[in-house]
Amino acid sequence: MTVLRNVRIWDGVSESYSPFDSLRIDGEHITALNDDGDAHDARDLGGLTVLPGLIDGHVHLCLDPDIRAPSDQPNGDAVREAMPARLHQMVSAGITTARDLGGGEWIDLEMRDRIAAGALVGPRLVCSGQPITSPGGHCHFWGGEAEDAEQALAVLERQVQHGVDLIKVMATGGNLTPGSQPVDAQFSQSVLEQVVGAAGAHGHHVAAHCHGTAGIRNAANARVRTIEHCSWVGPQGWHTEYSHEVAQTIARGGTFVSPTINSGWKRNLGRTDYEARVGANFDRMREAGVRLMASTDAGIPGVYHYDLPRALPYFSHFARLSPVETLCAATSNGAEAIGLGGVTGRIAPGFAADLLIVDGDPLDDLNALSTPAFVVARGCFVSEAA
Repeated sequence: MTVLRNVRIWDGVSESYSPFDSLRIDGEHITALNDDGDAHDARDLGGLTVLPGLIDGHVHLCLDPDIRAPSDQPNGDAVREAMPARLHQMVSAGITTARDLGGGEWIDLEMRDRIAAGALVGPRLVCSGQPITSPGGHCHFWGGEAEDAEQALAVLERQVQHGVDLIKVMATGGNLTPGSQPVDAQFSQSVLEQVVGAAGAHGHHVAAHCHGTAGIRNAANARVRTIEHCSWVGPQGWHTEYSHEVAQTIARGGTFVSPTINSGWKRNLGRTDYEARVGANFDRMREAGVRLMASTDAGIPGVYHYDLPRALPYFSHFARLSPVETLCAATSNGAEAIGLGGVTGRIAPGFAADLLIVDGDPLDDLNALSTPAFVVARGCFVSEAA
């Protein structure tokens, strides 16, 4: 049993800090708040701030962010050897949970299981395996090509056989795949509905990669769990074809939007027209009742797997969120979106002891997240677990 004393607690859902100044950890779980009793391991943290560990809802562990061309990415044992270091960097940065949304060899599932068994230090992982995509479509090189519903369901069943936690589908094209256009829908609403139905029969949710508005509409109508990127791409370019009707459909269906805003968005600061267009889209989505989760697309060129704490100030800026709203998207809302709402993302008795401990006031300044004092994952201090 461990008791953390003399701490300031943000619980993952509230507008301000908790009145409690201590918490107890038994094994992997939080078992009490404001515990002043005797403990085998009692730590006075000198007024540090404790919040739930961060959740990155969109990463690709198989990708090396220093390599630009997908065809140059390593595979096999080279990926298997590289992943543990990435995972340790993530959890050391305070990312205690992540959802991996695509790779070709299911190596992320191996890492998931090793972490769960205590054989590897890293975040709690939720993994999708090979994304379903159209022939020659976005990320077709990962092996999930499907020409119609029958083939899409065959790809889905293959992922289930490998033990995935969810299904990923490329509802539109994407930037990184030659010949693929982000504006184009890759599957009809009917195909996506069949994928969602089949995934649900296995107890899995569906994450849909969506840049173009046509694909966003199809995914929203099919009631996927999360819409990745949600870039509202139309004939006039990025963020130019917002549809309030589609946003209302997203909200009614309980779908989360995962906008993958990473620290690379710094390049867009000061682009007045761009910032106004993106901000207006987020304003209208919130007006429609759309819920947001935090995500970075870590692994794509220049976006490192430990990026999320640095990315959250940019997420707050471009999505016009308060620090508390941003933190909810990276903790409790993120957990709910990826199916772990009763497991992690909050500081409360019964929840996992996944904690980020920082100096400073993250409810006022999100930059405080970038320099963790301590990280606790599944009840273990990460430096000690390593």
